[in-house]
Amino acid sequence: MSFARTTSERADREEVRRVVATAGSSFAAGMRVLPQKRRRAIHAVYALCRAVDDIADGDVPDARDVAARAALLDRWEGELDAVFDGTPRTAIGAEIARTLDWLDLPKREFVMVLDGMRMDAAAIVAPDAELFSAYIRRVAGSVGILSMICFGAWRGACSERFALNLARGLQVMNILRDVEADAKMGRLYLPAHVLRAAGLPEDPAQIVRHPKLSDARALLGREARQAFDAAAVEIGAHRRTLLLPALMMMGPYERLLRRWEADWSRPPPVRSRLGKVADGLAAVARPV
Repeated sequence: MSFARTTSERADREEVRRVVATAGSSFAAGMRVLPQKRRRAIHAVYALCRAVDDIADGDVPDARDVAARAALLDRWEGELDAVFDGTPRTAIGAEIARTLDWLDLPKREFVMVLDGMRMDAAAIVAPDAELFSAYIRRVAGSVGILSMICFGAWRGACSERFALNLARGLQVMNILRDVEADAKMGRLYLPAHVLRAAGLPEDPAQIVRHPKLSDARALLGREARQAFDAAAVEIGAHRRTLLLPALMMMGPYERLLRRWEADWSRPPPVRSRLGKVADGLAAVARPV
């Protein structure tokens, strides 16, 4: 996956669609509301993010150790250079290059995504507050900024605030949801200040069944709430129709947070696809 060579525009587009379709995330539903051209642009961005995320997680062949993952991510950095030079070699790169013909997507944001994946590949354990924020800015904030440009919603500083705060809220929720799965890979994204406040050890192996894990989730959950509230403040500065994909992603995560806030001792039940759509529509309809 992901290093499929560019052949023709049609084949490249089909490869990107395949990557998006097999990702199994809630991403696709929110993107369906976009016009075809903008949907194609965000699909290209997402396909790249999916490809490098799979490398960082060791979910692709030849990515079973840190050195191998680093080498594959370096290959993608080389491909990014080729994309911005107009000489892409992969199907995903070619689709991004076609997007650059009409959208000004900043290269630095793509590079930051790769930097974040390198942090993942090396396994983060109990980062301090500065490293935690830097990680979220790279793996989530960059995607948020690129997405806002693809949506046609970019309006400068207010859009940056919206994108970065929403991205932070979404990523924190992912971290809270995936503590156990991450621990199995030797990762512990819960930041050191949260672990200390909750009385938890900075050791992935001791986290999973620890009786104070719910306390740590509650503490970090407050940061997710602050981020979602800060993002909501900026909604009114944009044409709501252009924010539809972002709001449809925000809805299910906010509902998940509300359920957790009611009882942090156990994760809420898995939300159905139809339920996620309903949550997304509720977020779209929320008053400013």
